[in-house]
Amino acid sequence: MQTPSLELKGSSFTLSVLHINQFDLEKVTIELDGKLAIAPQFFLGAPLVVNLSRIKAPDYNLAALKDLLISRQLVIVGITEAIDEIATQAKALGLANIKSGKQSNTQPQLPKTSKIVKQNVRSGQQIYAKNADLVILGTVGNGAEVIADGSIHIYGNLRGKAMAGASGDKHAIIIARALEAELVSIAGQYWLAENIQHNSTTKSGCVRLEGESLTIEALPL
Repeated sequence: MQTPSLELKGSSFTLSVLHINQFDLEKVTIELDGKLAIAPQFFLGAPLVVNLSRIKAPDYNLAALKDLLISRQLVIVGITEAIDEIATQAKALGLANIKSGKQSNTQPQLPKTSKIVKQNVRSGQQIYAKNADLVILGTVGNGAEVIADGSIHIYGNLRGKAMAGASGDKHAIIIARALEAELVSIAGQYWLAENIQHNSTTKSGCVRLEGESLTIEALPL
């Protein structure tokens, strides 16, 4: 039997959703560039669905937004929750109008696996644990990035950037023997070094989400 040249099958993929809350594209550009500067390799080529629920102006320039994202090497695959006039623009631009159902309070269920790295992570290196926790038996140096869809455990100094819950898991945590990070992030909520120093009174710590805000708990390490 000859194999068909194409097949249409159901599947599921994790897509990041970019919420546009400002009509002013100049302000959006400034904030977008700021976020991309934090972890450029992580966002590079990332497929995005753009949520436009806050944009109620029929004359919104969706083409300009698309050009902005493409110029930053982001890939816009579609829009969601847009008014009819913007949805019409999307169709003309070849973008999908993705219907979103009600948001569930159920957190993503990740496989019970861990990626273990038995070395220091040096400046310029990036390690990503897809669908797993990440365990670092060493130090994460300045300029290094560690990313996990689950939690991150660092049995050494965290001086670089750590991003847990990268696929949206708000229950993910970051634990470090010494918390001296340039950035910590859980499910997209992040603190820079000055926020960490302001909110931490401990050397070792556990970073977690409480509601929509990060918090740091002392650890007896």
